[in-house]
Amino acid sequence: MTTINLITFASHLHKQSTIYSSHEVILTELEKYFSLNFVDYTEMVHLPPDDFSLVFIASGGVERMVMQHFEQLPRPTVMLADGMQNSLAAALEISSWLRGRGMKSEILHGELTEVVKRIFVLYNNFKAQQRLSGSRIGVIGSPASWLIASNADYLLTRRRWGVEYTDISAERVADIYASIGDDEVGEDCVTLAAKALACRESQPEDLIRSMRLYRALKRIAKEEKLTALTVNCAHLAELTNGITGCLALALLNDDGLTAGCEGDLQTIFTMLAVHSLTGKETFMANPSMINTRTNELVLSHCTIGLRQTEQFILRSHFETQQSIGIQGILPGGDVTLVKCGSEALDEYYLATGTLTENTNYINMCRTQARIRLNSPVDYFLRTPLSNHHVMLQGNYATVIDEFFRENGCKRVE
Repeated sequence: MTTINLITFASHLHKQSTIYSSHEVILTELEKYFSLNFVDYTEMVHLPPDDFSLVFIASGGVERMVMQHFEQLPRPTVMLADGMQNSLAAALEISSWLRGRGMKSEILHGELTEVVKRIFVLYNNFKAQQRLSGSRIGVIGSPASWLIASNADYLLTRRRWGVEYTDISAERVADIYASIGDDEVGEDCVTLAAKALACRESQPEDLIRSMRLYRALKRIAKEEKLTALTVNCAHLAELTNGITGCLALALLNDDGLTAGCEGDLQTIFTMLAVHSLTGKETFMANPSMINTRTNELVLSHCTIGLRQTEQFILRSHFETQQSIGIQGILPGGDVTLVKCGSEALDEYYLATGTLTENTNYINMCRTQARIRLNSPVDYFLRTPLSNHHVMLQGNYATVIDEFFRENGCKRVE
């Protein structure tokens, strides 16, 4: 059961022994879902930073206590106040004082079912932010030259999100790739080929060389302690005689290491943030066709984590007609589209829809998905946050929207 610290503020006129009985209704309800740890406000300085804590306003007359200890309050400051013992009145005063000093605050009050739901959302956001903070994103080769609106400021990203980008030369990956023998990956290639629905265009040696690249990137990720990586595939292909990263990135995502292509800094952050928040792998894709009459778009790319597919076909990479590309057959149903953009990573797009068809256009990247959106598709024609967007299976709009809003991001529609 999830443990919540209740940092308790109560007036000296309010006996400590009566705190529980004074708020028995709300506390009893919370104890159905959470393990409550009551912490006197004088002891909150000793709480570990990775603990989830709420400020429990147990009575009126505590405003100056909070003011005197505000530096130790959790950020943002979420106050639980059921209204008994003048607790809501005190919380209102405190909230105004905190916001006047640039601190975010929120009061949990009202119907108990809604309070419980809100706590679960806040807890999920808190844990996601913890998982995200301290992450390292490897940028292998510089971002692709055509990504003129997909940059991210390294310093601002670290300050806002606690995420560090680290540059890694493509030549280093190529050297490791060259050191890996074909015999080292032969068994893995046979296993993968046996799982594929079909193998088209590509040759056995393409599969072997792509698997060697996967091993090289995996070794780099381990050496650099990476949480995620993005690869300038075109530059790396020049160094490896035409081997693209499509298969390698698919397998890395299956391993739980968030991996994206083209050196897209904004999209790899989006993929990492969504994974930290939902635990779901994502599909990084190009919006390739848009139909405003039917409110549909087709997403496409040549790589996708194999675990996201119902079946997959080993193809060639679409643009170069070389190496290995993945044609994934995806399950229909609810999907969520998301993108965190701008150089400061402080804007986001979010929409839900239904995956209705796995298309097979010959002039598009190999994995293709037709999606009917629940919001106007003309966003992509009016105010897009650059090209690449991220899709995940299921409806996660509420939790993702809450997360980005809590982190001060502006929604673009």
